[in-house]
Amino acid sequence: MAEPNFVLLYVDSPPVSAAFYTELLGRPPVESSPTFAMFILSSGGKLGLWSKQTVEPAATVTGGGGELAFAVADADTVRAMHTDWRGRGLTILQAPADMDFGHTFVAIDPDGHRLRVYAPSAS
Repeated sequence: MAEPNFVLLYVDSPPVSAAFYTELLGRPPVESSPTFAMFILSSGGKLGLWSKQTVEPAATVTGGGGELAFAVADADTVRAMHTDWRGRGLTILQAPADMDFGHTFVAIDPDGHRLRVYAPSAS
């Protein structure tokens, strides 16, 4: 059975978004053009940034309709990443907080895509 391993985000400007994610992920895209950029993640998954003006079929929903989630080891790492991302100028939608699933915060990228960092609750 095939499983998803590639997330595509529809963005206004792939070069601008690629620069943002290069800084955030600490790695350059493996592919980059005016309409598309792609990152290979250390997990083996892929992150694609596709121009919302050229995606086929046309997208009816863009930024904010879902989240990219970043699992980290513990609450201290969540707080450290929050401080780092806030210092980089990312807009923070939710400050670090305890929720049912763990300690978390939420930021957004330049296109309004939600970026959730979380440390899962101990089971």
